Amino acid sequence: MKVLVVDDEMPARARLCALLQDLGGYQVCGEAANGREALQLSEAEQPDVLLLDIRMPGMDGLEAARHLQLLEQPPAIIFTTAYNDYALQAFETHAVDYLLKPVRKERLEDALRHAQRLTRVQAATLLEVEVQTGERQCICANVRGSLQLIPVEEIRYFQADQKYVVVATAQGQLLIEETLKSLEQEFVDRFVRIHRNALVARRYITGLGKDDEGQAQVSLAGIAQPLEVSRRHLAEVRKLVRALQS
Repeated sequence: MKVLVVDDEMPARARLCALLQDLGGYQVCGEAANGREALQLSEAEQPDVLLLDIRMPGMDGLEAARHLQLLEQPPAIIFTTAYNDYALQAFETHAVDYLLKPVRKERLEDALRHAQRLTRVQAATLLEVEVQTGERQCICANVRGSLQLIPVEEIRYFQADQKYVVVATAQGQLLIEETLKSLEQEFVDRFVRIHRNALVARRYITGLGKDDEGQAQVSLAGIAQPLEVSRRHLAEVRKLVRALQS
């Protein structure tokens, strides 16, 4: 069984690796110090199990678990943490287990045995439920079988496109399989709805104008084409623009 060890503290990683070696039958296929590294190594190494810390700088373990569901064959997840106040959020990901530090050899063995009984298909099914961890730092898109992270702070707008949502930055666009409604709820303080099919980043709004036919449009920094503002949302957008320009 291939195991990826993820923890921002080197001594904690070393301890887990030593325990795995003592137990025997487990191959440490890599070590990561944060959620981003965990995603990259999960793609490259395809581990069966992640021993995943929760509180880490940058992308934490809960957000990483949420993104892992986009892998074709996501690994089983065993959370390891010094804090028991994350238990509910951890199990909302349907993680295999939740181990408190210092991790005991017997508990680790039990958790790994449980994970070993899961097939990859079962592990994928367990991760289908999204964990509600608050605002993410990144949006994750599956691009030709590879995960691509888009920092939320770089996103100019989200726009619904049939069953997908377009994520637009100054560098280009990607498609994700999320709903505009869920994105609006998660990022309510950072994005504003301008149309039934579009949310725009408040920080990148540069102005409000009209096209040749009198249709209201909002301009965004880094985006050449203005976006249409519906009459339903025009008053709110106008108020926001005035506040940003004052």
